[in-house]
Amino acid sequence: MRILTVSPHHYRGHPSFLNQMYRLRAAAFGGRLEWDVSVTYGEERDQYDDLKPTCVLAITESGLLAGCVRLLPACGPTMLEHTFPQLLEKGSLASHPGMVESSRFCVDTSLASQRDGGQLHLATLTLFAGIIEWSMANGYSEIVTATDLRFERILKRAGWPMQRLGDAVPIGNTIAIAGSLPADRASFEQVCPPGYRSIRQIDSAPVRSAA
Repeated sequence: MRILTVSPHHYRGHPSFLNQMYRLRAAAFGGRLEWDVSVTYGEERDQYDDLKPTCVLAITESGLLAGCVRLLPACGPTMLEHTFPQLLEKGSLASHPGMVESSRFCVDTSLASQRDGGQLHLATLTLFAGIIEWSMANGYSEIVTATDLRFERILKRAGWPMQRLGDAVPIGNTIAIAGSLPADRASFEQVCPPGYRSIRQIDSAPVRSAA
C-alpha cells in the first residue's frame, strides 16, 4: 500500500482517484455512519472541497483507493470554526501558520482487511503516517480535527493520542469532539506500519499554499 498526495494543481491528473474518494466518503459517512451529509450521484462533497484542499490517499497495490483524508491550512476557513464551533472551548481556534486541519478521514472497510497486531487497519495506519509526513514536509507541526469518540479511541490505540480542544458534544447520531495532534518525527515513527512507502508528492517540491 502506498500514499499519494494530490494538491489542487494536479486534480485534473487524477480524476479517477478523486471520484473514488468522493464515493468512499458517501459510503462511509452517508451510508455506514449515517451522518447528515450531502450525497449527490453517489458522491459526498461539501463547501470545504471548494477551498482546494490537499487530498492524502492510501492506494492498494492493485490501484484501488483504500482510504482518504482532506487537509486545509487552519489559517483559512476551517470546518472546526465554521461548522462545529461548539466543539471548541472558546468557540474559535488559536490558529497559527504551523496548524493544518484534517477532515473527512475514512477507510474502505469492504476491502480485504489487513490489520496490525493491535487490530488496526493497515490503511488507517498508512494514512496516519502519510498525514504526519506530508504535514512535516510542508512546515506544519499541529493537526486539528473534528471527529467522534470512536475515532479518538483508534488514535489512542495507534499511539497517537489526541488532545481535546473542548467538551464532547452530541451532533446528529454521534458524540463529536475536537482535538489536536502533533506532527513530528516521534509520532510518525509510532504510527508508521511495516513496509510503509514514503509519500509520493505530485508536485516537484512541497508547496505550503497547496494545502
